[in-house]
Amino acid sequence: MTSRSTEISPRQAARIAGSANLIVFVLAIFANFFVVEGLIEPGDAAATAANIVDSEGLFRSGLVAFTVVFVLDLVITWALYVFFRTVSRDLSLLTALFRLVYTALLGVALIGFFLVLQLVSGAEHLAVFEPGQLDAQVMLVLDGFNYGWLIGLACFGVHLILLGYLILKSGFIPRVLGILLLLAGAGYVIDTLANALLANYDDFATVFLLIVAVPSVVGELAFTIWLLWRGGKAQEALA
Repeated sequence: MTSRSTEISPRQAARIAGSANLIVFVLAIFANFFVVEGLIEPGDAAATAANIVDSEGLFRSGLVAFTVVFVLDLVITWALYVFFRTVSRDLSLLTALFRLVYTALLGVALIGFFLVLQLVSGAEHLAVFEPGQLDAQVMLVLDGFNYGWLIGLACFGVHLILLGYLILKSGFIPRVLGILLLLAGAGYVIDTLANALLANYDDFATVFLLIVAVPSVVGELAFTIWLLWRGGKAQEALA
């Protein structure tokens, strides 16, 4: 009688990571740019609260999208660890831990979305607050979500830097992908630090958005496509 190995192959891990990452890519763009950016009016608590009340379905859709991202990020963390452990088990584990911390911080930050829904629900126990006070609390909770996620993105940036290094070290993944992920990871870290250090960050927000978005979108999407198309084939050919 022969035993059958239960471990997944590098090719299977690459497909899992690539498929999940593609879904995350789409959902994150929707939740961030169509929901968060679309409903939140910076500096205007009343308008933000009104937007959420008027578009509660969209806001809840954003919450669902972020929740799916949270779950899939755990899957991606595991799959990428499995895929890169042949390059360096220790470094692959460290890379996974940084993404795991980011994912945990995103999950904690999402509590804010549930709190916002409670604040705009019109529940009787909220009658002790004036409308302006409720609006201010909504904005404060949303700021808490943004800052929680921002701290998490610093960890995600370190994850991408380590991932880029693993790619450069691997010898079987195009080096340009590693360089793009290194740049993307540095962009996330720089953006978080700039938020903390610059009192006039808003004056440079567009510049920092480009620093983060361009290498991140190009690098992460290109790496996702490579995982789905070529990931794992080289390792299996050498096995």
